[in-house]
Amino acid sequence: MTKIAEFDRACKALAAAILLAASGAVAAEWTGSGELGLVFARGNSDTETVNAGFELRYEQDRWTNTLKSSYLRSENEGELDASRFVISNNTLYDLTERSYLVGSARYDQDKFSSFEYQATAGLGYGYRVLDGESHTLSVEAGPGVRFSEERDSGESETKLIARGALDYAWQISETARLENALLVESGASNTFVENALSLEVAINSAMSLKTGVAVRHNTDVAAGRDNTDVLSTVNLVYSFD
Repeated sequence: MTKIAEFDRACKALAAAILLAASGAVAAEWTGSGELGLVFARGNSDTETVNAGFELRYEQDRWTNTLKSSYLRSENEGELDASRFVISNNTLYDLTERSYLVGSARYDQDKFSSFEYQATAGLGYGYRVLDGESHTLSVEAGPGVRFSEERDSGESETKLIARGALDYAWQISETARLENALLVESGASNTFVENALSLEVAINSAMSLKTGVAVRHNTDVAAGRDNTDVLSTVNLVYSFD
């Protein structure tokens, strides 16, 4: 099977997974969204890029569970130059209207990073600083543990980490929404920082156009690899509730 065929197959599989998740979520009365962006260039350049993601959210009484996943793959002139898969799950239990406990888990696999994978799990306390109709802001902090494997050496390690998160959203108008999510996972051997900024503009009640910039930084990487990755995206989003 050629790389292009593999690429096409991955796109179709991901699209099917998003549609399946969406249909299942609707049946279970969850809320969420799926998004997809594609770039195909032919001529002087031969490039295929796909980035996709989905979010499922379920709320019941004091409990809120949010499952997120994203996928990025890019080929240039038949050579793979980006491949990343991330999945995370956060479970919140409200103590009051403002404060809550949070349990989190995240798995990150990037074929071009210094790590074969990084997986974290954490517990913490969160507080909703802003909880209005236009602005929301929540902060979280707590301890956790990280499991990782270095790509070059193959060595695995388990380290305690401190986890912090900040999520801000601004409902600019009925059709425009700005969001920024900051995540910090700091341990003795590496500190991972990710900041994702996005602007989403509704096309109709279900579809919207989303532009975003995500910056990922690892403080300790192998020689010859960059500490920081930047990803700019334009995706079509389908929301369901």
